[in-house]
Amino acid sequence: MTDPRAPKVLVIILNYRTPQMTLRAAEAALRDMPARKAELVIIDNASGDGSPGVLTREIAERGWDKGGRVRLILSDVNGGFGAGCNIGFAAGMSDGSRPDYFYLLNSDAFPDPGCLGKLIDHLESHPKAGFAGSHVRGEDGLDHTTAFRFPSIAGEFEGAARIGPITRVLRRHVIAPDLPTETARVDWCAGASVLVRAEMLDQIGSFDETFFLYFEETDLCLRAARAGWECWYLPSAHVVHIGSASTGMKAWDRVPAYWYASRRHYFVKNHGRIYAAAALLAKLAGGALHSLRCALTGRPPQDPPGFYRDLLRFGLGLPLERSAPVSRRTVSEENP
Repeated sequence: MTDPRAPKVLVIILNYRTPQMTLRAAEAALRDMPARKAELVIIDNASGDGSPGVLTREIAERGWDKGGRVRLILSDVNGGFGAGCNIGFAAGMSDGSRPDYFYLLNSDAFPDPGCLGKLIDHLESHPKAGFAGSHVRGEDGLDHTTAFRFPSIAGEFEGAARIGPITRVLRRHVIAPDLPTETARVDWCAGASVLVRAEMLDQIGSFDETFFLYFEETDLCLRAARAGWECWYLPSAHVVHIGSASTGMKAWDRVPAYWYASRRHYFVKNHGRIYAAAALLAKLAGGALHSLRCALTGRPPQDPPGFYRDLLRFGLGLPLERSAPVSRRTVSEENP
């Protein structure tokens, strides 16, 4: 008999031109979802490649659509990760009711058995927890950094400089510190595998759709923190993540314009233009130190080609000179 006190959970997976990968993620999620009061919705972010037909056929052939267990929603436009998730937030359960939790899972992420249950148990036992993020590893078994501090001026400088003595002095500002080995509060978690409390979204609102890709979950967690909600990282809940399957990030020759736009919007929106300008200067200064060190030691730079030139040009409002397309409609919704 179903426990009437059991929470309702809606799993949200966004698809962009990776239907078979999305089906694999959905299959892993279904195996880990509670048998009752849990559903999964796939949002196709205007793939334009036949994905809806593939997904519709496979969902029906596998019998996933029975009782509203799995639904497919088609978006007319690819508004990015946040916009796609917002469609799932608005959809709710198949009977029209509001879920207690939303589980955001990337289309190239596959939960281990028990992952979702551990995230649910944590939010159930911590009423002020708005987020619970899982441990994420690659197919090679290596950890993916998915628990972070909020970006700051000092953090931008340290992250760009990557010099031991500077990191030690600014250790409390490191944006991507070592992953906690035990359950711990963090500033924000990446959206590849994170459980979100619906009550919190009702209070603070959903994703800011100005962000096409990157910084949207950082912004949401910051808004939540300012409203008194907590974000937790659970190293005992595990997910395998391929990473960048639909963004193509690993094959980028240059960082796309939407990354710079998201970064600037985050700082201006949350801290003001003066702070945003100082954060830009800090990152440029740290990058200059890194480049100097590489030149003196013969080490290869760790930044993408043209990164700081593009960062400066974008900060000055100048167009980015490149041949690679950066259209919002050519990239996906996924968080790498």
